[in-house]
Amino acid sequence: MPLILITGLPTSGKSTRAAQLYDYLTERIAAESSASSTPKFRLHLISDQSLSISRSVYDLDPAHTPAHVRSANASEKDARAALYGAVKRVLSPRDIVILDTLNYIKGWRYQLYCEAKNVQTPFGLVQIGCPVARARGVNEARIRRQEQEQQEKEQNGDNNSTKDKSTTTPSTTAATAATAAAGAAPKSGDLHPETYQQSHQNWQQKQFEEESKGPDFDEDITLGDTDFPQEPYLPRSNWENLVFRYEEPNPMTRWDSPLFILTWNDSADDARKVFDQIWDEVIVNKPQKLIRANKSTVQRDKDPGGDYLYVLEKETQDIVKRILEQQAEVGEGGTVRLSRSGGSKGEEEEMLEVELPGKKVGLPQLQRYRRAFVALNRGGIGLEAVGTLAAGRLRESFVGYLNDAFEKEM
Repeated sequence: MPLILITGLPTSGKSTRAAQLYDYLTERIAAESSASSTPKFRLHLISDQSLSISRSVYDLDPAHTPAHVRSANASEKDARAALYGAVKRVLSPRDIVILDTLNYIKGWRYQLYCEAKNVQTPFGLVQIGCPVARARGVNEARIRRQEQEQQEKEQNGDNNSTKDKSTTTPSTTAATAATAAAGAAPKSGDLHPETYQQSHQNWQQKQFEEESKGPDFDEDITLGDTDFPQEPYLPRSNWENLVFRYEEPNPMTRWDSPLFILTWNDSADDARKVFDQIWDEVIVNKPQKLIRANKSTVQRDKDPGGDYLYVLEKETQDIVKRILEQQAEVGEGGTVRLSRSGGSKGEEEEMLEVELPGKKVGLPQLQRYRRAFVALNRGGIGLEAVGTLAAGRLRESFVGYLNDAFEKEM
């Protein structure tokens, strides 16, 4: 069943729409499987939250990189590897997989598209349309909520402190003024609770004014219980970086189609219409064009007996043996005729010809060529279009390899 990606700007409502789509598909699957005890489809929702991936992995600021991390983007690569592994484990013709993460890199979307194509299952992309100002405002609202919660915790902790720390000394007041002048956030442990609260409010207002001097954002956004599920905020610099790096989907490309668009302010009825399209076009009515895996991703057939490496070694050694036996008869620069099937020579059987160089070829040289050929073809490399790699095709390939090598020596 299909792999459905959710993409959009950060804090644009992707997780909310993914949860709605999950509930919708759960309802439709239950309705389709009502007559049977076994569900027709299996549904999976994979996200950063389900894999316990922190938002900090997308922060490329070297100053925020932990000491044990090898590079700024190493944690993001590890996170994508975890997401890719989770999708690959459950993706099958019976499973519907919803991937709720940033999905902002087109190369990452192409990689997932190829994985779905390899399983021969449909693929779909859902983009959440949202203005940058609106998405920035949601992130700012989350930042304010986090700061408010932190402030309440610190105030509760200060109220439980001993009464002998309830006075403010002149040196503390001077330190407060110096801190505010420096533009850094005041520390609650150094100040009286009332002094800290006033200083923190002043500092917070100053930071808000500095941020508002940049790009516009909606200031009146309030987060309700629908903020799924109490999402953490992204640091401002990290949020701006992710928006800058976001690559818009292009429905003209294979890995971004079919593309379904939902906006942040679509009603439940509008969202359900889009979900109906996804169900009809991707899940129920599969694409009319048969989905075939790329040849480069298909597991290559080996010898029907399952002894591909044994056949490869056996046939190449037999060719080396026959060349040494016939070389004395045909002489230097002659032609050695070999059976394609490896049996005795027959009049009607196709024969292979090895053009010897103008000098005698010894066993060490032939063994060196044989080992190089075996190393190249140990996994069937370069023989994708051959089909079943049986003995006759291996002998033909090795003879061609030897002719190319001998031609360079002439």
